[in-house]
Amino acid sequence: MDESTKSIAKGSHQEVYLEPGFLLLKFQNENAEKQLVTRQVDSSFIQLHFCTKGNAKFIFSQGNYALEVPEEHSLLLYNTQLELPINTELSPNTWMLSLIMSIQKFHSLFSKQAEYIPFLSKEFKEKKYYAQELFSPPIAIVLSQLMNYNLHPSIMDLYVKGKVYELIALYFNKNEKATLEQCPFLVDEENVKKIRKAKDIILERMAEPPTLANLAEEIGLPLKKLKEGFKQIYGDSVYSFLFDYKMEYARKMLESNQYNVNEVGLKVGYSTSSHFIASFKKKFGTTPKKYLTSQALQG
Repeated sequence: MDESTKSIAKGSHQEVYLEPGFLLLKFQNENAEKQLVTRQVDSSFIQLHFCTKGNAKFIFSQGNYALEVPEEHSLLLYNTQLELPINTELSPNTWMLSLIMSIQKFHSLFSKQAEYIPFLSKEFKEKKYYAQELFSPPIAIVLSQLMNYNLHPSIMDLYVKGKVYELIALYFNKNEKATLEQCPFLVDEENVKKIRKAKDIILERMAEPPTLANLAEEIGLPLKKLKEGFKQIYGDSVYSFLFDYKMEYARKMLESNQYNVNEVGLKVGYSTSSHFIASFKKKFGTTPKKYLTSQALQG
């Protein structure tokens, strides 16, 4: 598997070659300005894009048409009649992960389920297929793992391939009727926006997060709906989600070697280093210092 960074126009992206006719692309615009990324993709490829943070705008037909893909949304593109090169404007602080797969490769994965996948069925054979939707919490977890992995080179190829196949399986594991029955809350787009706002609030104030009651009042939802909705969208309770985020944030701070354990603990909301160490060990099974030692040995 080859991994390299390509400078394209005003932006860059990282390409991971998985197999013949199968690529993983990672885009990260950490700048304060919009970034344009481009890549040629011909009509024999299926494109599956996931905007994990920020906002991406796909530009088609020399700028005559554009399609916005907001945070936590996916976009599937397939058109046998038209070239669809990637020509995408990334807003500041936007992350996007994309899978580019030849139709031959895709057919090999779903040959027995061709009628189940809309654009593989006979009626779509010579047509275009575009699908945009909010992606599920399990998909969000896999995307985070693909964007942030830190592995020994000997297992990186296997890990990335496994996660990419898991992502594809989760994306096409759709039962719309069951989803609506299980998650009636998600039918209300206004409620979804409020829950996403709640997530943004707790992450921005992770060192001193509001109480659930205050959070519910701030976003304009009853406490019960906040709890239920957050669980449905993010697959976890508010504070469990925040705990995982804080520990991941702390792990990255430690790996930067710019902060000591006490500084990291204070940054993520722990007044004493002992409390932070206990929480870190609960999450990762080891203390911060032992974790850094193991990372140094792997490197």
